[in-house]
Amino acid sequence: MPIIVDGHADIAYNMLRYGRDYTRAAAETRQIEIGSATVLDNEDTLLGWPDYQRGQVAVIFSTLYATPARWSKSENKSQVYKTFDEAYKLYHDQLMTYHRMTDSTPDKFQLIASSRDLNLILDNWHSPSPAGGGHPVGMVVLMEGAEGIRTPSELEEWYELGVRLIGPAWVGTRYSGGWKEPGPLTSDGRKLLSAMADYNFILDISHMDQQAILEAFDSYRGPIVGTHGNCLSLLPNSNSNRHFSDRVIEGVIERDGVIGVVPFNSYLKVGWTVGKNDRTEVPLHFVADHIDHICQIAGDALHAGIGSDFDGGFGLQSVPPEIDTIADLQNLVSLLQARGYSETDIENIFSGNWLTRLKRDLPTS
Repeated sequence: MPIIVDGHADIAYNMLRYGRDYTRAAAETRQIEIGSATVLDNEDTLLGWPDYQRGQVAVIFSTLYATPARWSKSENKSQVYKTFDEAYKLYHDQLMTYHRMTDSTPDKFQLIASSRDLNLILDNWHSPSPAGGGHPVGMVVLMEGAEGIRTPSELEEWYELGVRLIGPAWVGTRYSGGWKEPGPLTSDGRKLLSAMADYNFILDISHMDQQAILEAFDSYRGPIVGTHGNCLSLLPNSNSNRHFSDRVIEGVIERDGVIGVVPFNSYLKVGWTVGKNDRTEVPLHFVADHIDHICQIAGDALHAGIGSDFDGGFGLQSVPPEIDTIADLQNLVSLLQARGYSETDIENIFSGNWLTRLKRDLPTS
């Protein structure tokens, strides 16, 4: 069973907004949350440390994310910001949550800020687990939506605290056109990207509008990835700028990046809506279709990955029926084998492609 690197998980957001404890199994959390507002807002969880163990999920890109007030529809406003100062505080609190979490349960979660940290995690996963225990899951910190950065001069602070990837947009931001709010990079966005390159931050183009992405391809000197997004050409009649066009996919490949595919039914079938449509309408082979499309464009299996986005506004009710928790991403193995993917190809898609970029782009120590 190959190990998995998950390119996107809103862990701190869920901990602080909903009080979720990710040392628990997903099944235990679901029992606790039966009938709660959390399930109405974010559906049943798909994540938990025991599920990471069963699914061989060794590394997750753990996000810093908060919602701009104009896009907040829930009564729960604990992770919502109106000003850049508020965004800074929320993002900083989430980052400190990761530090406390990894300090208090290092046997379960550990921060990854360097290639040395990464190698220690991988060495642990390649060793027998202790009796009755498991392996620590490595957490690489990704800032999703960069409005927690009030000025590029703050990048040093974020870098020293362990942030290694930055996505300038969620919806449109002061830095970039984004999902539902299209547009180019702004003047502030160009300055941010220029400063990010000085630290070799990995630029995450997820949620950026295509106009901004194409400009970033031309101007950003550092590494580029798309941690969580699907293939626009497989979503006929979709007018959403949330998905990646073939032109964007080609650009990521040209920059030797990786795109993480999202197993979210609404991102796999146009018009699918929770409560209106059944999970069985979107079997897991839809996910394999998007992985395969990226590989066909690339001509190899070296640029596709997984970015689950699980618990990121959706949960069990909105994923393919073959998935009960993140451990069931392993069900993709047989689907990819049936399409002619080799064991090495599958290992690269599940983890190797992300690991290659992390080893290349993280500081050595």
